[in-house]
Amino acid sequence: MSHLITLFEQHSYLILFIGIFLELMALPISGEFLMSYAGYFVYQGKMNYILALLTVFLSGGAGITATYWIGKAGGYKLIEKYGKYIHLGPERYKKIAAWFERYGSKLLIFAYFIPGIRHFTGYISGISKMPFKKFIIPAYIGSFLWGICFITLGKILGPRWEVFHHAASKYFIIFVIVLAVLLAGYFVYRFYKVQIKNFFIRWVRLLVKRLKTIRAAEVFLIFLTLVFIGMVTLMLGLAQDYLYGEFSQFNELTEYMVKTAIFMSWMKVFEIFQSPYAFGVMIGITVIRIWGKGKNRVLEYLLLIVSILGARLFHESVIEAFSFLQSIGFVGKIHSSNFPDLSSTLTMIIYGTCIFLLVRHSRKNYVPLIVSLIGLSLLIGIAIVNIASTSLLPSDIAGGYVYGGVWIFFNFLLFEMFRLVLERY
Repeated sequence: MSHLITLFEQHSYLILFIGIFLELMALPISGEFLMSYAGYFVYQGKMNYILALLTVFLSGGAGITATYWIGKAGGYKLIEKYGKYIHLGPERYKKIAAWFERYGSKLLIFAYFIPGIRHFTGYISGISKMPFKKFIIPAYIGSFLWGICFITLGKILGPRWEVFHHAASKYFIIFVIVLAVLLAGYFVYRFYKVQIKNFFIRWVRLLVKRLKTIRAAEVFLIFLTLVFIGMVTLMLGLAQDYLYGEFSQFNELTEYMVKTAIFMSWMKVFEIFQSPYAFGVMIGITVIRIWGKGKNRVLEYLLLIVSILGARLFHESVIEAFSFLQSIGFVGKIHSSNFPDLSSTLTMIIYGTCIFLLVRHSRKNYVPLIVSLIGLSLLIGIAIVNIASTSLLPSDIAGGYVYGGVWIFFNFLLFEMFRLVLERY
């Protein structure tokens, strides 16, 4: 790889073109590495951004076109002759070819982003006899999108490119495994969809029969329990990373990406939503909404009061727990005394509790989803502004959101249990 980098520094456009072309011919070359490195060269002024994009577009298009014609010229004969040795006989291959002809052109755009798939996309398209005019447009669009993503990312990261590349490699294998499981599941569904459909029909009938004896409130209680368990698991994972000082790379990359890539002039509007006035308005709207519903008023007012007033006590308990671990000589690096951030914890608790109470009794199923997405976008915007304009660490903000989430879901679960008991007795 070091020799390739040396050649790249001397003949940037040529090596970029040849490297992308050969990778799509199924040679073991990392196109993402070359493109992000080219983006780094663009940042340094050694390469032109438009010319680098054009190079990737042409080389990617040429590579996948070449593999298409190779597959179309001789692929099926090889399948007939040798396919049985890899459990891919003509009959099974025809099923795969029919599937690829139906869906392959739509997936060509995204195939470039999937390692181990993009290398064979052109071959399979040719072997399956996909019409060239149906193949060429999504293939070239995918090539352009692939190039613009990684070259732009390398340009944005600039001097932090090497850090990014190292960090990405840590999680790459996890991504590949998850993706492989999803693809395997999809293929299993395509080939055994009748059996799977019959199984799920029987399962759903049994479930519906069972749910007839379970009230909707109990089902909702089960859902809250599962979410709470997930939040606690995430909280413990963050605590482990915090105690062992493993947030440094995450903080460095997040701060650099936010301060370099985010257009901050319009993002400053999110500062309004973390002011005491915004919190007061949100709480006031929630109070009015609870009164207007006229259902379980006392219980829901108690939930609002306990969640918000107990937030600081909960936060102090977490801080004390970390201090205790440090005092007894816990082996680790506690890098920030502000983890989890109090302001982020309060923001999560106030908005999370109010949103929950506002949509709790909504009669339209899509309202909770839409309002939740708006709330999530609001929290992300506030986090970005805080990272860009304050000295808060991204890990402290993330910790505040997660720990705040644990607190509110604990209260949601507790008060829903109270509600269920009151309704029953």
